[in-house]
Amino acid sequence: MLSFDDDIITPKPAQPAAPAAQGATAPAAATSNRVRAADKRVINGTTDVNQLVPFKHKWAWEKYLAQCANHWMPQEVNMQRDIELWKSPNGLTEDERRIVKRNLGFFVTADSLAANNIVLGTYRQITSPECRQFLLRQAFDEAIHTHAYQYIVESLGLEEGEVFNAYQEIKSIRDKDQFLIPFIDVLTDPEFKTGTQLTDQQLLRSIIVFACIMEGLFFYVGFVQILALGRQNKMTGAAEQYQYILRDESMHCNFGIDLINTIKQENPQLWTEEFKNEIYDLFKKAVELEYAYAEDTMPRGVLGLNASQFKEYLRFIANRRLQQIGLEAMFPGVNNPFPWMSEMIDLKKEKNFFETRVTEYQTGGALSWD
Repeated sequence: MLSFDDDIITPKPAQPAAPAAQGATAPAAATSNRVRAADKRVINGTTDVNQLVPFKHKWAWEKYLAQCANHWMPQEVNMQRDIELWKSPNGLTEDERRIVKRNLGFFVTADSLAANNIVLGTYRQITSPECRQFLLRQAFDEAIHTHAYQYIVESLGLEEGEVFNAYQEIKSIRDKDQFLIPFIDVLTDPEFKTGTQLTDQQLLRSIIVFACIMEGLFFYVGFVQILALGRQNKMTGAAEQYQYILRDESMHCNFGIDLINTIKQENPQLWTEEFKNEIYDLFKKAVELEYAYAEDTMPRGVLGLNASQFKEYLRFIANRRLQQIGLEAMFPGVNNPFPWMSEMIDLKKEKNFFETRVTEYQTGGALSWD
């Protein structure tokens, strides 16, 4: 991930304008109204949000370009082996089937919630055109992810009503969604507007919840479980899609962290001790909710995993997210019980679980494998 300090461009002093060509006229009022990089802000900016350049938040533009290079479509992944395994009476255990269905039940609506939060809430309040550009790409990614889960559900012939209503009918899924919804509702309120200490903190809190908790914590039990299936050569089509999704979400999380840190830098008055304590409380609650989800999806040991391992893992991830936004770790002394996940989280082009290696993301169907 690009470091925060490296991402931020230090505005250079304005240079004297070059002498106008003989006979040319350049009205002073016209040039004085042009956008200057130094005047741009992530929130509460006064410059024209339609003018992408000159860049100030170039890190956001670079992340946008990197994310465009990650483009993929669900139909590019062959699901035939998954279909045969799912239909075989001895293909998967009941515990493994439970994991697949519970994961799809959460994810089919989770990415829709993320998209709604971006399109109907966050995007309206961000005044940096570079950051807005990434958010547009992120919203498209969320649509692709929802498509991928639907594609898996359809391929396996699952009961659509059961899967798509899980967020209302399965407590461990419903509790996570109900935790998130208030942070969507505050931003999607047509009357909501930044510009005060209260509303600016509400926006920052929502960004932290979605970047660091939803995309940076809530998704990780499911990612570990499905990718663990792939490591055992089971549900490899679904696992391949989750691998792509994990890489997308890692970039979203990294963008969100840089967004949070830039807002903090530009608005240090928002980062009060009271606000930081609220963030700690939210992380504590999130770890509890995700652990309850792990227990529900995995009541017995399976795939070499058990629910208690996830308690350590969630605390490890929570510490990492907190430290990335400048807070102290909540759970000292914890370790990563799933070190094989690190290569996926950090977007490294390492050997994956299917004995193939993604050499580089490319556009459309031109993915290169060796």
